[in-house]
Amino acid sequence: MKENEEKAAGASRRDFVKTSALAAAGFTIVPRFVLGKGYRAPSDTLYYASVGLGGKGASDNSAFVKSGKAKPAFLCDVDQDYAAKIYNQYPDAKKYTDWREMFDKEHKKFDAVHCATPDHTHAVVATAAMALKKHIYVQKPMAHDVYEARMMANMGNKYKVITQMGNQGSSGDGVRQLQEWFDAGVIGDVTEVYCWTNRPVWPQGSYGANTPNGLKWPQASTTPPSTLNWDLWQGTAKERPFPIGQDQPGGVKILPFNWRGWWDYGTGVLGDMGAHILHAPMKVLGLQYVSSVQTSISGGGSLDVGPASNYTIMTFPKTAKTSGPVRVHWMDGGMIPPRPVELDPSEQWGSGDGGMLFIGTKGKMHAGCYASRARLLPVSRMDDVNVPEKIARVKDGEGGHYAQWVEACLAGYGNMKTSSPFEEAALLTEAMLMCNLAIRGVNVPKAADVGSTSDAAGGRRRGGGGFPARYVNLEYDAPNMKVTNVPEVNQFVKREYRPGWKLSGI
Repeated sequence: MKENEEKAAGASRRDFVKTSALAAAGFTIVPRFVLGKGYRAPSDTLYYASVGLGGKGASDNSAFVKSGKAKPAFLCDVDQDYAAKIYNQYPDAKKYTDWREMFDKEHKKFDAVHCATPDHTHAVVATAAMALKKHIYVQKPMAHDVYEARMMANMGNKYKVITQMGNQGSSGDGVRQLQEWFDAGVIGDVTEVYCWTNRPVWPQGSYGANTPNGLKWPQASTTPPSTLNWDLWQGTAKERPFPIGQDQPGGVKILPFNWRGWWDYGTGVLGDMGAHILHAPMKVLGLQYVSSVQTSISGGGSLDVGPASNYTIMTFPKTAKTSGPVRVHWMDGGMIPPRPVELDPSEQWGSGDGGMLFIGTKGKMHAGCYASRARLLPVSRMDDVNVPEKIARVKDGEGGHYAQWVEACLAGYGNMKTSSPFEEAALLTEAMLMCNLAIRGVNVPKAADVGSTSDAAGGRRRGGGGFPARYVNLEYDAPNMKVTNVPEVNQFVKREYRPGWKLSGI
């Protein structure tokens, strides 16, 4: 037997041993990775590891499995009580508490990773997965900080893996319809877009009679539940004691959902809904990096927690699809733009979760959250306008977002596109996070002149200190990820992680 043939025979025997071991461990179908590069199991099943199982993690897993071509081989969560339902739903999957341990021990036994942890750990999980050359699906927003998003933007291409952010509206028909209308010149050139949402629906800012001055981390602490690894849950964030609950004076409830309003862990309203509502304007108009951002807030907010509402304006430079700069207005916490006069009184204005309005030189178009129910204004124009369908639709629309990622992973890098690959999702995420930078920045005191009592326009500042980001349009040097006119806010571009946590493979 020739040397190459002997090696091939040895490899086949080793593969058989691996396959047998996996079957004994609960796998009923041979995973693709066992068969080697370029080969697939007869079932075309994607075996993946899932990190973060409660809430959105649970529905994500159900959607992947519903595709008929994916199976969670490993499940990981820091909260065993919260994850119990998913553990029971997939009893064959091996369970872990620390994803780093899971990656270290099991990375040869799965092809892809799903991440639905709180926002502050998205990037560390995702970069570690990509560095191991695993396909990755990350819930929105794909990152907590501008720096993280920028570092992740090209990693899918660098490691030749399939990437997808969990903004399922990017797979919907609505954004494609809006894009076809705009590309056909139906509403002319666009310079203004309005976006809004009903969020927050969690405690944030000045929230109710018990927190008239805004939420604060309790001075008193308690022992976390025995089923929760609080240290692992904090992840990259600074260490804090587990807070007393909201049933006690001065207490708060962080888990399982209210972390969204706390800047150490969540990304506020923009992080929750921006990816669903800002995606269409950015995609339709070809928007890239913001050039400036300005904001006003109400209902509290601090360096620890987001405000109850905000109105933020992003300015984007001219693109290949616009004649000049575009201003995108973001409103939340109950604020919405004026109802267009062209909208019939019987027509729905946006949707329950929010909406968007494109104002063009020849007309307007609007849609709800996820770009659903796309409409021309006045709606009667839809009877007269006939634009050919040129952009391929995703099977099952928004619901097909998950199966699309599974199919792309099985097809292999370079063979199939996803609706929200990281190179596009990073632009969207950075725009959202630049809004957050402005929102957080209004509470940052002036570095060199904290005692100043007047602003650049000669007005008094609230609290007697200097707050240079208030009443200012922040100018952004995108190539260098720096705000040039108010350097105090650049601390939010990149945060410091706790020891033991880092980005991988950048």
